[in-house]
Amino acid sequence: MRALRVVGLHEDGKSIVLEDPASRTRFLLPADERLRAAARGDITRLGQIEIELESQMRPREIQQRIRAGESVEQVAASAGVSTQRVERYAYPVLLERSRTAELAQSAHPVREDGPDVQTLGEVVAYGFGVRGHDYSQATWDSWKGDDGRWVVVLRWKAGRSDNRAHWAFSPGAHGGTVVALDENAEVLLDPNAYRAPRTVRALEPARETEFQPTLDSVEPERAELPAAEPDPDDDTREIPRVPADPEEDHADQPRPKAKKNHPIVPSWEDVLLGVRSQRG
Repeated sequence: MRALRVVGLHEDGKSIVLEDPASRTRFLLPADERLRAAARGDITRLGQIEIELESQMRPREIQQRIRAGESVEQVAASAGVSTQRVERYAYPVLLERSRTAELAQSAHPVREDGPDVQTLGEVVAYGFGVRGHDYSQATWDSWKGDDGRWVVVLRWKAGRSDNRAHWAFSPGAHGGTVVALDENAEVLLDPNAYRAPRTVRALEPARETEFQPTLDSVEPERAELPAAEPDPDDDTREIPRVPADPEEDHADQPRPKAKKNHPIVPSWEDVLLGVRSQRG
């Protein structure tokens, strides 16, 4: 290992000039935190600086990861640096993602018979209104996939569930086109999925009106009339019922009702002649 000697401070005031005594070759050494820590013999601080430098990403890599859909917090945590450092390089890319998501809302969904006349934003807004969702609370975003195509995402919350729908956005004339990438995106683009809910009208309370009976609504009443007292002048008598044969009398069979028999009224011939006719 060659030993170098210190020549002095460079004219920029930020580097130290070193020289190889054998070859007279000069070198510049940045007078940074690592050099100061090494000059102090602070091994702990020098190790921390090495870890921080190894974890730092180049600005180009930071922008690539932000453009691919990562957030500032995710990149900062992955790089092991502060969010302020990432935000300096991520800001222009975040504007690009926001602008792309805005343009995609003016694109036309591709259907079986070609691009729709309505835009993606109009179709989705209509679907949200029919379903009773608050479209103003939904958020749009976009990122660039590995294949170089832009992916647009819509996020919204329904109840306690977080929902997402993704479309592939192709910029072009008249706003470009979008193609659904998942089931939620297909449902939002399907006009048949939106059925206006039927209006449920509350029934009015029943009014107390006088009941008008009809023939069908009246049940026959079986009122028990008081038994009439026998008329002493009435010769009508009931023929006593002849008991049935004991062998044929069953307790579980209903007994026929007794029939009333009126007495035979004699004819005038019988009354005048004093004879009884043989009519049964």
